[in-house]
Amino acid sequence: MLTMVVGSGYLGGRIGARMRALGGRAVLCSRRPPAARSADGTPWGELDVRDGRACAEVVRRLAPDALVVVHGPSDITWCERHADQAMAAHGAGAANLAAAAGGRPVLLISTDNVFPGTRPSYGESDPVAPANAYGRAKLAGERTLLDTGNALVLRVSLVYGWDPDGHRPNYFTTCVRGLRDGRPVVAPADHWNTPVLVDDVAAWTAALLHAGRTGVLHLGGPERLSRYEWAGRIAKGLGLDDRPIRPAGKAGTPYACRPDNACLHSERAADLPELAGLRPVDVDEGTRRLASAALAGAKPEPRTAEDRL
Repeated sequence: MLTMVVGSGYLGGRIGARMRALGGRAVLCSRRPPAARSADGTPWGELDVRDGRACAEVVRRLAPDALVVVHGPSDITWCERHADQAMAAHGAGAANLAAAAGGRPVLLISTDNVFPGTRPSYGESDPVAPANAYGRAKLAGERTLLDTGNALVLRVSLVYGWDPDGHRPNYFTTCVRGLRDGRPVVAPADHWNTPVLVDDVAAWTAALLHAGRTGVLHLGGPERLSRYEWAGRIAKGLGLDDRPIRPAGKAGTPYACRPDNACLHSERAADLPELAGLRPVDVDEGTRRLASAALAGAKPEPRTAEDRL
């Protein structure tokens, strides 16, 4: 089975690696070459999903058995400032990929931001009402792909792992770097997530794709935590000083445009046999699995001028 993974960031790289570990083949496709180490060993090809002709040509040339769509932009704050560009990438991009796929199975990695965040957690049957521009763009992509009848939308909560060399490191990585360096870690105490380990997302993606599932499915971690609580758990799990952690209100941080409750649970997953044995781990177990990589080596070099501040 050849899987075309549209997106070459941390999660895309891990999905490609999972497909290969199961004996299949994978190709990453994105606008720029992968930066994350998770993509090492997986072939890459250039693709701008906003270009319908390019999408058709890449699918024709690769002739994949299935597509996994996990491309950016995923910086929610950036999307709020550039709503039209976010919609072009996610909404129009999904339309181009749907047309190019020609009936092939497609799995779209989507988001909890399609919900308003007024409830503690959301299941598949809850009505959508996007909280921000990112959520609106992802919902447009969802609807386009679901209309093909060959797509599964896998909405995931906050995905984390150790990703020090990606274009935009995730919260776990950012938090660990701050704790290791003794720099302030701003952690909203009024913004809740159900964090899910990147390897669990990759495992579910592969299992669901092989099973040929369609429709909508949710994947969140087993715990609902504020970012402040989670930062403390990370520090404790890694044996790091928690004094750099600074509790804050969401409104005064880059997380202001996120829904208060970016949390998911599933009403379907327990009934799917292919997910047996793939129960998502909690953040303590996730931290234990990431500890060796997160604590190894010297203090990382700053990647940008902002990181040097």
